[in-house]
Formats: sequence, structure tokens, C-alpha cells
Amino acid sequence: MAGCTLWGVTASPYLLKMQALLDGAGVDWQRWPEQASRPQALRTALRLRRAQRERAVRRYPAMDPALDEYPAVPYYTFDGTTFYYDSTGLALHLDAEGRGDHPGPVPGDPALAFICHLIDEAFDEFGLYMVHHQRWVTSATTTRMGQRTAREFAPLLPPGLGPLLARRLYRRQARRCPYLFSVAPDGFDCGMPAARTPPARPGFPPTHTLLEEAWRDYVAAVESLLADQPYLLGQRFTLADASAYGQLAMNLVDGITARNLRRDAPRTHAWLCAIAAGEHAGARGESQCSPALRPLLDVIGATFMPLMAQNSAAWEAAVAAGETMFNEAAFDAGRALYDGALRGHPFRAVAKTFQVAVWRELRGRWAALPAAGRRQLVDLGLPATDLLE
Repeated sequence: MAGCTLWGVTASPYLLKMQALLDGAGVDWQRWPEQASRPQALRTALRLRRAQRERAVRRYPAMDPALDEYPAVPYYTFDGTTFYYDSTGLALHLDAEGRGDHPGPVPGDPALAFICHLIDEAFDEFGLYMVHHQRWVTSATTTRMGQRTAREFAPLLPPGLGPLLARRLYRRQARRCPYLFSVAPDGFDCGMPAARTPPARPGFPPTHTLLEEAWRDYVAAVESLLADQPYLLGQRFTLADASAYGQLAMNLVDGITARNLRRDAPRTHAWLCAIAAGEHAGARGESQCSPALRPLLDVIGATFMPLMAQNSAAWEAAVAAGETMFNEAAFDAGRALYDGALRGHPFRAVAKTFQVAVWRELRGRWAALPAAGRRQLVDLGLPATDLLE
């Protein structure tokens, strides 16, 4: 397979996930615009913008025009002209292309493949909320991601605009926290100016406690699992590891959260650093459905799975009522909102079409599993299987 150009910044956990997948597959990559010349960066930005405008950017193996939404970043291309988005799509792309000397990122066993996709989507969708909360709330006083992002975009910026971009990113991300499920209680103070303080939102229950409890449980589950085996599904690196890495490694540059990880989950911290260094590329062992997965499956079953089910039900109800606006635009407009609960904590969120697509795909994978594979996962303790039926 030819080398890959990634378009994005390290502020994105999905870009980190893509880098880990490419390293695991032995595919060379560059991260643009940071590693591009100014002419290369400008030319590629124009090509990508044109492809977005023409709806020509692809999701491997296919996209659902009614549910999928182009992200801000990241994207990838193997030839410089055909662009793709979606980090899980890259894993499937690599799996389909195949490399004889590198095992694919998705196990061949059907039950293991389902668990791999479940963990992947749980970190992608619910993990994203936890790590953004850690960056912009827990580590608000120590994260330097604004300055780093400005440096990475330097080939596209006129001289002197880097500091302005950094300030805007901090304000934008703090303001977006409620959309990303992190709603502050009234009077919240993170030690930063008001423009950089994640806000409360009228009518929305605070969710900081929910996200902090979930963060501790996810990290503890990964820490205990890595005590038994080098990767989440056994002896080899898979899509599940890439997704967990992308989300958790995002916080390695965030000061307070990084120190907390190193203190509370030293094995996980070392594992993240090893993947960042590419040490997973040579892993060739077997995958397995280990009983050690149970704590991770438990917390996924208490957070990600019911959230996806509630989001899908809310989307269906909104569509039936004639709603046509969803995702962040609807959130900002106060439309397509719904009320739910996770682990006894109430929340209010907006119906997200791309999460409807994620849940449909997972339920389709469950329906396609042979009966023996389903029994194996139920015996393993896969919770909330009724949600998948």
C-alpha cells in the first residue's frame, strides 16, 4: 500500500487513532498541514474544500448521505486527490487492502470482531466526551493545545495569526463543551477567564459528575485488562486498541490529566506512550475473548450502549415529528433536543445522525453473528444485549 497523507491536527483523537492504525499496518504517513510546505498545504486545502463542496469525500466502504456528516478534521488520502474521512473507515480500508506481513486491525473470528467494533465505537462516541471534558474542564489551566494547533496550521496561516487562532480555539472549545456532553453546574469556576470557562446551559442538567465517574471507570477497566495481556483483545494490536489509544492519548499533552493518568493508571500511561512511539507495529500474537474484558464491557454497557439507544429513539421521534435539523447546528438552535439518563444521572442532548448510523451498524453486526458467537459474548458478560436485539 502506498504511503498515506493525513489531513488534521493532533488535537483530534481520531487523527491519533489513524496514526496508530497506519503504524500498526506498516504504512508510512505524513501529517499535513504541519509537515507540508506552504504550496503543498494550500493546494491540498483547496482540493479538500472542493471535494467537500461537491460531496466527493468518501467514507470506506460506503457512506449514508442521510446520516453521515463531514468532520472538521481529520481526512486521509493515498493519492493526493481522492479524500476519505472516518477513522474506523481507515481500519476497514487497511483490512481490505491487506498486507501479508501485518495482521489486519479487525480479528477474523466473528465474536472477537464484534467486541472489537463495540470497543472501537464506545471510545469513539462516548470516550470523546470524556477526553474533551478532561482537556477543557479538568486540565483547563494546563492544556497548551491552542498553541500546538496554531503551530500545526502554520503552513496555511499568514504570518502573525497563530496567537489569534490559539485564542479562538480555546474560546470555541470551551463554548462547545455542552454539545460534547459536558454541561457545567451553575457558578462553575475552572480557574480561567469567563471566555475559557465551560458553561452551564439553562434547562440542561450538569453532567460533570457523570463524565468524571465514567472516566475513572473506563481508565480502571483498561488498567486492569492490561495487567493480563498486552493489548485489549490479547496479544496483537487491533482497531479496539487504536480507538482507545486515540482518545486516551489525546490527554497526554494536557498537564493535569496526564499527571493523573500516570499516577492512577501507570500501566495504561506506559501503554499509550509505547503506541505513540510505534512499538505496537510488530505485535503478531493471537486475539482472544478474555474474562478480563468484563469490567470494560460493564462500563460500555452502562454508558455507550444506552446512550446510543436513547439517541436513536430521539432521532426517530424527531423525524416522525417533521424535524430536519440535527447535530451541532440543531443544538445551537435549540432543536432536536431530548432528555435521558445514564447511570442514574439525567442529561439533555441533541439527536445526532452519525450516532444513529453507528448504532445501526453495531446492531447489524450483532444480528449477523452466528448463535454460537452470541452465546459466547453473553457468557463473557456482554451487558445490555437486549438493546442490540
